[in-house]
Amino acid sequence: MARSDRLLRLLQALRTLPSPVTADRLAEETEVSVRTIYRDIDSLRAAGATIEGATGFGYHLVEDMALPPQMFSRIEIEALVLGLEEVKHVGDPELARAAEAVFSKITAMLPERLQLHAVHAVNGIYKPTAPPAPALDMAALRSACWQEDVLAIRYTDEKGRTTDREIWPLSILYLDNALILIAKCCNRDAFRRFRIDRISDLRPTGRSFRPHRVALLRAFIAEAEAEQHRQSPRFKTG
Repeated sequence: MARSDRLLRLLQALRTLPSPVTADRLAEETEVSVRTIYRDIDSLRAAGATIEGATGFGYHLVEDMALPPQMFSRIEIEALVLGLEEVKHVGDPELARAAEAVFSKITAMLPERLQLHAVHAVNGIYKPTAPPAPALDMAALRSACWQEDVLAIRYTDEKGRTTDREIWPLSILYLDNALILIAKCCNRDAFRRFRIDRISDLRPTGRSFRPHRVALLRAFIAEAEAEQHRQSPRFKTG
């Protein structure tokens, strides 16, 4: 593992593990030796991180040099916590882990008083049951959107008809009762809204539609807004 990657992993462990955290626990979390932890703690301190503690007592990250100091108002912290809690509830496991990491990074750069506001936020999310996990590989679908990769999918519409299509994936929408993939359907040469739970197969084609994603999203939004003016707003699946 590269030294820079190792230091970033150690910094993230200091952000997320309950403090004070011992060198043994940090070594277990980052998969290095305790001696390496001692050296890397010294390196982080030299780079500007304020880390309290010493050998045998555990460590506490006081000031994170990797994140610029910022000041949020109380209501801004509430908004951040509420949004991240929603992502943790509705997102797939990868998104939920990302929300946890974002929360730890935000709280690490706050003064202690504001850290307490974040940990004990007034607003919260309570939903007794989590939504069913998508059968589709959401990480692969997000990657295809980011990389602008053409996908081949097998899709079953609301009438039970199954078709094979090539699509240009643009965006994923989280509705109350479904996940929707916004895409350009190459078979129809038009924008479509695909329910992700009706996609039974997803395969990369090895082709790219870069750099059209942003322009296509603008065109989709314009088309959707025009549709809303013509009729009552509603979502139709492709």
